[in-house]
Amino acid sequence: MMLLQTSPGAVCMLSTKRQLASIRAVSGNKLLRLLLSFAVGGLLGDVFLHLLPEAWNHIEHLGPEVHSKHLTLGLWVLLGMFSFVILEIMFAASRGETETPENNNVQNTDKCFYDEKEVHNSKYICNGNSAYHETYAHSPQKPLQNGSLNHSTNKITGYLNLMANSIDNFTHGLAVAGSFLVGIKMGMLTTFAILIHEIPHEIGDFAILLRSGFNPWNAAKAQISTATIGVLGAVVALSSESADKLGNCTSWILPFTSGGFLNIALVNVLPDLLKEKDPRESVKQMLCLCGGIGIMALVNILTH
Repeated sequence: MMLLQTSPGAVCMLSTKRQLASIRAVSGNKLLRLLLSFAVGGLLGDVFLHLLPEAWNHIEHLGPEVHSKHLTLGLWVLLGMFSFVILEIMFAASRGETETPENNNVQNTDKCFYDEKEVHNSKYICNGNSAYHETYAHSPQKPLQNGSLNHSTNKITGYLNLMANSIDNFTHGLAVAGSFLVGIKMGMLTTFAILIHEIPHEIGDFAILLRSGFNPWNAAKAQISTATIGVLGAVVALSSESADKLGNCTSWILPFTSGGFLNIALVNVLPDLLKEKDPRESVKQMLCLCGGIGIMALVNILTH
């Protein structure tokens, strides 16, 4: 507790600004968590309603080899999951758990917001010529008890998400160029389907990058840079002799990417959302998660 003697006008102005900033911070944190819930739903919908069905569809025509190929597909999913776990451990070991947060507007989101109750803990006692500011806000800032996150782990999650998206965009480049090898009409339809599919996906990825400490501009630049990997996929596809041969050579990419997305959604992002203690916010987050799955389902229905 501290007592500061100053003019009543200055105290009231500081009080108002401080409380408004705290309220905006809490509101921003809630919005980010809703976007993260949507991201989890989008990733799960992408894996189970798009990537894995595409991989299964590719091996259905193999006849007697189908069973062994199904087993191989499952192994690639597991390999993708464990590869991302190993990468996360390696990144954490190399960067250290005491990484200093950078100064930006969205950095370390959960730690820079006041607890909602703290907004109301300030008392202002004014008399004729002076004012006393009695507050606990001068005590060391504490992170939200509701789901405080380790910054280093968050940052690693962002990098892993960029890596998974790079692989995913590579497959999109393969699909677009490979479909043009079949015919112009097929190529146009595939391109349109992928563009529609990517809209909810990119919204969720943007939220994950914000959670990881990226500011909005850097998050946008990172997403654009991963999109350029699709050009590499298109070059690989166009250099192939046929679409069938291309599919056989790259059939492992879809299940491997699925494993990476499952790791990001269920291991890195969802556990933080489960720490929510406000029942209303939990319901909102669950609705956003289901909304992400529903949108991915709708996109897949409309584009097939």
